[in-house]
Amino acid sequence: MRALVVGGTRFVGRAIVEALLNDGHTVTLAHRGTSGAELFPAAERLLLDRDGDLSALATRWFDVTIDACAYQPEQVTRLAEALGARGGIPVLISTVSVYAPPPAAGITEDAPLLDPADDDPDTAYGRGKVACERAHQDAYGQGLVIRPTYVVGPHDYTWRFPQWVARLSAGGRVLAPGPVDDPTQYIDARDQGEWVARLVREGVTGVFHAAAPPPPFSFAELLEEVAAVVAPRGTQLVWVDADVLQAHGLTDAQFPLWSAAAADRFVLAVDPSAALDAGLVPRPLSATITDTLAWVATQPPRGPALDPATEARVLAAAAGPAG
Repeated sequence: MRALVVGGTRFVGRAIVEALLNDGHTVTLAHRGTSGAELFPAAERLLLDRDGDLSALATRWFDVTIDACAYQPEQVTRLAEALGARGGIPVLISTVSVYAPPPAAGITEDAPLLDPADDDPDTAYGRGKVACERAHQDAYGQGLVIRPTYVVGPHDYTWRFPQWVARLSAGGRVLAPGPVDDPTQYIDARDQGEWVARLVREGVTGVFHAAAPPPPFSFAELLEEVAAVVAPRGTQLVWVDADVLQAHGLTDAQFPLWSAAAADRFVLAVDPSAALDAGLVPRPLSATITDTLAWVATQPPRGPALDPATEARVLAAAAGPAG
């Protein structure tokens, strides 16, 4: 199979490319060449800017085109126009952030989406992806759309999950954002990559979540498992409610993978049944944690999202006055 991957050298796309090559497919990377130049010597590279000149695609034929980095509908439309009918099965990597705030856990892929015409800055990313999905539908009629939750694992340049792995591996009293029962979900990039490769190999189309585990699963359970795998003896997670954290000026910028917004909490509690039925096989979370810690050890040192002085101050305030 001849596969075109737009992007493919950073994290989500990188895992997909690796899976395709492991399956023996011929892969062409269309990217700017600003990252991952040393990766995938077996892959062909087309150096281009998806927002610029796409004429390099004018005479190329592919069995599948995987778009791992579309954020605006114009990008989807221009790629479709550049390839015409020569792109094969169209695959768009979207996000669960496309959903309007769900009323409960367990929504399926036909749940209501955000309105792209809204102007709420807090939903800009999700609304952009809704518009991308609509452009994908307009261009192709039918294809494959993957809606992942938080993608985790080695090579996560966003440092969202690695930040927690690194912090808990350092031990001590760790400030954790409540409420403890806040839903969350994740997907290892490698599991998603292997699954996408399988879907395109089998010619599957449709819309699927990429998420694990099925709800209910809480943010507390996630951090407790990270602690169980990497934290030294005596490490303590100290849970502090969102209103207290906000009173100290803290936001999700200091607490990756957490959101202070209660309205959209069930977006991280979607139903993964369709994906599991279609062959998604999530690895144990403990394996993702272990591999992420090993990857973190190979990276240049990075400061924590929450500086130690602020963490200590908030922990002291949460403990109350000494008695």
